[in-house]
Amino acid sequence: MIKVLVTDDEPLIRAGIRMILTSADDIDVVAEAANGREAVELARAQRVDVVLLDIQMPVMDGLTALAELRRAVPDARVLILTTFGEQQNVLRALAEGSAGFLLKDSAPAELMRAVRAAAAGDAYLSPGATRHVVDSLASGRSVLRSDQARRRLETLSDRELEVLALLGEGLSNADAGQRIHMSEATVKTYVSRILAKLGCENRVQAALLARDAGLGT
Repeated sequence: MIKVLVTDDEPLIRAGIRMILTSADDIDVVAEAANGREAVELARAQRVDVVLLDIQMPVMDGLTALAELRRAVPDARVLILTTFGEQQNVLRALAEGSAGFLLKDSAPAELMRAVRAAAAGDAYLSPGATRHVVDSLASGRSVLRSDQARRRLETLSDRELEVLALLGEGLSNADAGQRIHMSEATVKTYVSRILAKLGCENRVQAALLARDAGLGT
């Protein structure tokens, strides 16, 4: 069983997430927290596998709690619960070691998929939020200028460039596979290879690089 801690200061959101996750046979919500401090204490006590963590909370906010969780329970994977208006916090959370981010209005199936991916050691970046982050940052805060980005992409094959362009559009592995007639597993393999070649830590960095180079527009 995947042991999950749900952290949000709104009881209705916590209840909704609990209802969705406990409907799965392999997921158990073992605790709920209303702020970051409670999350750190409960994660340590329960030895959870995955922490769902809101950013805006009283007592201790999510970003502060993330840093504390990384020190107190380094084996726990932290998924940030976010909204479209918090993209800057999302990037900081990714840089500080979160396992990814998930929109609060995500479909139940996506919520379960994200928890399972995090528990398996994979990063999960909500496709819709990824596209929003990329769009909001590409104009003024690109990782590299266009010419530098294009030079970095010279190491990629034509097929890898095709997959990278779809990352730039914010597509999930499954959607990208449908677009180019490739299995989801094969797309995942390509994404891992692309991240390694480009020296990117996650899909968001790769997507930004793709947009800087003019791909996925």
